[in-house]
Amino acid sequence: EVQLVESGGGLVQAGGSLRLSCATSGFTFDDYAIGWWREAPGKEREGVSCIRSSDGITYYEDSVKSRFTMSTNSAKNTIYLQMNSLKPEDTAVYCCITANGNDCIDTTFWGQGTQVTVSA
Repeated sequence: EVQLVESGGGLVQAGGSLRLSCATSGFTFDDYAIGWWREAPGKEREGVSCIRSSDGITYYEDSVKSRFTMSTNSAKNTIYLQMNSLKPEDTAVYCCITANGNDCIDTTFWGQGTQVTVSA
């Protein structure tokens, strides 16, 4: 059974940093593309970052490039999202996901999410 459990969210001032973690079980990182999505009130869900299963290349949504870094620790079965220079518009529930194929669009499993709130 695939399980994804996020942690690390919280309240931070604009310009601050947070590191999200996603503890995983039930699969290996070679099985799926893995990534982070977020959902803000009144907005559609959007993909934030994705690591392709075929070659490990990481992609980022344009608004977070150079500020967010996604990484993995296979020994700990954990996915991370380091978020720097946070902005109020980054406020959202962040979920780690797995996906079929070589991108993070055809999602298969979702964690319950962790709330990130950035104050101005």
